[in-house]
Amino acid sequence: MTRDIKIAVTGAGGRMGRTLLKLIHETPGMVLAGGIEAAGSPHLGEDLGLMAGLPEALGIVASDDALAIIKDADALVDFSVPAASLEFAALTAQARIVHVIGTTGFAAADEARIEAAARHATIVKAGNMSLGVNLLAALVRQAARALDASWDIEIVEMHHRHKVDAPSGTALLLGQAAAEGRSITLSENSERGRDGQTGARAEGAIGFASLRGGSVIGDHEVIFASESERITLGHIAEDRAIFARGALKAALWGQGKGPGLFNMADVLGLS
Repeated sequence: MTRDIKIAVTGAGGRMGRTLLKLIHETPGMVLAGGIEAAGSPHLGEDLGLMAGLPEALGIVASDDALAIIKDADALVDFSVPAASLEFAALTAQARIVHVIGTTGFAAADEARIEAAARHATIVKAGNMSLGVNLLAALVRQAARALDASWDIEIVEMHHRHKVDAPSGTALLLGQAAAEGRSITLSENSERGRDGQTGARAEGAIGFASLRGGSVIGDHEVIFASESERITLGHIAEDRAIFARGALKAALWGQGKGPGLFNMADVLGLS
C-alpha cells in the first residue's frame, strides 16, 4: 500500500499558503506535514485547518521552526521571498527532500546557491507553476524559432498592486523561452523600463513591460510584431489555485527522482 506524501508549506498564512493548505487537505495521497511562518508572524500558533478556512481544526499549528517541519516532510512547497527560499533550500538539501520553489525575484548569486542545494535535494523551480503558462512558453519557444530577428518580441505582464518584483517571474520565463528559440542570451538581448529619449528599438531585443494594479492574479502577453503583421500569444490566470495545483503536482513528481534542478517543463513532459 502506497503511503501518503507529507507536504509542508511556507508562508502558510498568506494567500497562496492558505490555498495550498486547503488543497493538500482535500487531495487523496497527500497529508499536511506542517506550515511555516516567519518569526514574529501574527499567524504563529494558529491552527492550519482554521487558517485554510476548513470547517474543523487539524491539530497542526503554524510554526517558525522550519528545520523541525522539513525533517519530517517528503516535500516543501515554497512561495515566499528569495532570502527565505535560500534558507529553505539549505534545509531541504540537508533533509534530502523535494523542494518546490515558486518564489521569484532571485539574483544571479541566489541562483548559484539554489544550484548548489540541488546537488543534494530534488528542486523544482519555476517562475510559474500553471499548466497553461508552461504550454504557452513552449509555443513562444517554437514561434521564436520560426520567426527571424525582423520580428520584434514584446512581453507585457500585469499583476496586483502588492507584487514587489518586476518583470514577473512568468514574464522572465517567457522571455527565456523566446531567447532559447532564437539561440540567444536573454540577459544580453532584453530591453526594460523605457522612458524618455531611448532611441530606436534594437533589432532582436526582447522587450518587457510591467503593469501593476488592483487584484489582478496574472495576465501575460507575448507579442511578435513585424512591419506588416502581429502575432499575440497570451495567458490569463483567473484563479490562484492553478499555481497551487501545479506546485503540488511537482511535489508528487519529484518523489524518488534524486538530486537535481528541474522545472515545470520537466514535470509536464514538455522539455
